[in-house]
Amino acid sequence: MKKILFIISLLTVSLYADLSVEQIEKMISKIHEKREGIKLETLEATKEPFIRVQEEENKITTFVTPVEAETVKLSLHAIMNGKAYINEGWKSIDDTIMGYTLKYVGKRGVVLRNGNNVKKLFLHQKRDNFIKLEER
Repeated sequence: MKKILFIISLLTVSLYADLSVEQIEKMISKIHEKREGIKLETLEATKEPFIRVQEEENKITTFVTPVEAETVKLSLHAIMNGKAYINEGWKSIDDTIMGYTLKYVGKRGVVLRNGNNVKKLFLHQKRDNFIKLEER
């Protein structure tokens, strides 16, 4: 009995699964048609594209999730002896500043990490940032 039902269902599916080459070509041509999207001016004027919608008993409340903006930017001023001068203070590896932990100090930059967020700060490109000591 199970075999008969299986064979009947296969025959039914095969009868209704009749796609011709013309139908497939029409589907492909619809995919290739240019679709109208959002204008660039509208996208640039958008402050926050991500929202969270919460439904409560015939009432929909929309919350805009704020982006955490740094009010004070991290700024690297100097590097010396494995320490970095960041935002008015000398920091060494594993010190924290504004929620970030200093993980690496190199010749021209540092790496800060906060969970999955990684920031790389570099010294300015000017060559006169280096202190030259001369013996007299």
